[in-house]
Amino acid sequence: MNTLIGLLIIAVGSFGQSSSYVPINKVKGWSWENFWLVQGIFAWLVFPLLGALLAIPADGNLIELWGAGGALPAIVYGVLWGVGGLTFGLSMRYLGVALGQSIALGTCAGFGTLFPALFAGKDLLHGDGLMLLIGVCITLAGIAIIGYAGSLRSKNMSEEEKKAAVKDFALTKGLLVALLAGVMSACFALGLDAGTPIKEAALAGGVAPLYAGLPVIFLVTLGGFCTNAAYCIQQNIKNKTGKEYLSAKGNILVNNILFCALAGVLWYSQFFGLEMGKSFLGGSPILLAFSWSILMSLNVTFSNVWGILLKEWKGCGSRTIGVLISGLAVLIASIIVVAMAQA
Repeated sequence: MNTLIGLLIIAVGSFGQSSSYVPINKVKGWSWENFWLVQGIFAWLVFPLLGALLAIPADGNLIELWGAGGALPAIVYGVLWGVGGLTFGLSMRYLGVALGQSIALGTCAGFGTLFPALFAGKDLLHGDGLMLLIGVCITLAGIAIIGYAGSLRSKNMSEEEKKAAVKDFALTKGLLVALLAGVMSACFALGLDAGTPIKEAALAGGVAPLYAGLPVIFLVTLGGFCTNAAYCIQQNIKNKTGKEYLSAKGNILVNNILFCALAGVLWYSQFFGLEMGKSFLGGSPILLAFSWSILMSLNVTFSNVWGILLKEWKGCGSRTIGVLISGLAVLIASIIVVAMAQA
């Protein structure tokens, strides 16, 4: 039962993340870099800090908690993850919600699951390590199938149809950006792993397992915010879009801030849910190690649901849709296979 509860909590957070790019369509009068920076303030600073406050021991504070060890590596990995987060946003811009998230998150799922295991010296050719590797391979197979569905969509659509579905659609550029986003985004998992001493200190201080990992998330997102803020400000200067922040007044400004805040809290919900869900998976070592891949797989599944709702797959033939559904089924199968191995 605990395993099911943990997976459901991760799924709820995943649905939030997959929905976080929908509010961008409601932001008015701001260029991409403006929206990305403002939503980032909420996603990577405000809400992670509020979450971290839930994990303060009764007789301590966040500064003391972060002093337990691993804070600097977590921030550094966060800076590297920030490159992935930045290019992740660009992949949505060039490929759309469905295909962009599928490629980026699929790559992230594989590297983000295997990197921590390899750094910990885990044997991936025997026992639990082999089961973990098999699960990741199934996940990547599902992503490859979804990517193929995306290529079919591109071949069967005219340039006008592509632009109608995704304004700045560019398949080759988008695929390269999405692959880079996936590899660099895996650094988030390494950041969480580096902050283990902080999580252990929180637990030792009496913090509930549900919240113990939240202070580490803030450190990783803080590093990512620095990377993204630097790029967005540079783009503001280059494109002279900084004035857009002030040109949006009255209801439009309130509208933009509210939808950026909504995007931020939805994005943060994936890691809030991941840490809470993992606290229920302690009895399943493989599922605990595979939890990152589970989150990414669910993100891909839900993002494609949104892609269908947003008509990004409109006009595609039955073969393309069939391939897409097959890829999603393989992703879900990866979770089931690993869960059954723990039964």
